[in-house]
Amino acid sequence: MAEAEAVVEELRAALHDVGVTLPTLGLDLVTYARRPPDPLIELGRCPRDTARRLAAALRERGSRT
Repeated sequence: MAEAEAVVEELRAALHDVGVTLPTLGLDLVTYARRPPDPLIELGRCPRDTARRLAAALRERGSRT
């Protein structure tokens, strides 16, 4: 669980660095019921302007590779 929480925080920080905040970013608690537990990261829903900023950040990064 600690590793999954660390991944969420790493993603949150990376998104913040490019001006994107996903309001419902977190762990999908339902997936803790798996055996062995392997929680998924829930990206959730976001407003259109956030989706546009995320798309722009991904495009910018993609054009640099």
